[in-house]
Amino acid sequence: MSGSHEKRNLIIAGLIIGAIAGFLVLAGNPGNMGFCIACFVRDTVGGLGLHRAAPVQYIRPEIIGLILGAYVLSMIRGEHQSKGGSSPIIRFILGFFVMIGALMFLGCPIRMILRLGGGDLNALFGIAGFAGGIGFGTIFLKRGYSLQRTYALSKLESAMMPAIQVGLLVLVVTAPAFIFFSQKGPGAMHAPWLISLAAGLVVGGLSQVSRLCTVGGFRDLFLFKKSILIFGYLAVLVGVFVVNISFGNFHLGFENQPIAHTDGLWNFLGMALAGFCSVLLGGCPLRQLIMTGEGNSDSAVTVLGLAASAAFAHNFGLAASGAGPTLNGQIAVGVGFVVALIIAILNTKRANA
Repeated sequence: MSGSHEKRNLIIAGLIIGAIAGFLVLAGNPGNMGFCIACFVRDTVGGLGLHRAAPVQYIRPEIIGLILGAYVLSMIRGEHQSKGGSSPIIRFILGFFVMIGALMFLGCPIRMILRLGGGDLNALFGIAGFAGGIGFGTIFLKRGYSLQRTYALSKLESAMMPAIQVGLLVLVVTAPAFIFFSQKGPGAMHAPWLISLAAGLVVGGLSQVSRLCTVGGFRDLFLFKKSILIFGYLAVLVGVFVVNISFGNFHLGFENQPIAHTDGLWNFLGMALAGFCSVLLGGCPLRQLIMTGEGNSDSAVTVLGLAASAAFAHNFGLAASGAGPTLNGQIAVGVGFVVALIIAILNTKRANA
């Protein structure tokens, strides 16, 4: 694919994704949260009862759609490959701490740009931290950091996560008594499931074709001075900004932003941790979901790490809230930096051995 063709695909995909995110808020999703991988994974594990924070319990069809959309389109385009086996436990741990950082900021990298597109200036601290964390991670990439090779796996292996998504969709639609649904709070704010699912399928397909990745944009800029992937990121911002301006959902400022806090230091550090861990993983949370749909079991393990972390964070008071970060969450972010640094150092030394 030529550079101009790739850039065009990224811009078109980004504009559509940003617009869809804006319309999902109009359809019922929380403010500045048309899409948020961290928040929606957290809600989903809450819906399954893996944490008991009542305001954030709802199996989000958007997550289901993202994986299934990437799965179907990768099969159609002949790009589905069942592979894995590259340091799965390390990937699980890094995914765990990506979520810790994201829940400190109250959003994944996609929500970070959606928050900015809604006027939330707290996102600027998050963007600075995210870029800084990725920049720090590229130091290790330049020195040969690697989580080693992947291996071909059975088709059954790559079909498991999509099959689980179908099962989750059945639970959303049938709403059995053992599934939790928030009665108030962010989990109770959602678009109709069919609209959410359709949005997820479209965004999953667009992300699969365009290779949109929030980490890749900064990583390629720092490593190779290539800015192509950044255009997708900027296009998402433009798309959601246009929808928000058009429908009165743009509110510029730091205070009184939906599901956000104003602690700039911990917004910065939370996303710095998410960026550092994500660059060591080779992709942001959205990209991990898309690669899961494409058959990458290593990404599926990362997604399971995100899910386990979301449950852990809400069971042990690590997640921030609109009132700000918790002490437990601050400690967890600090631990995350130490663990990620050890992983980066050891896997750089091994690569150079």
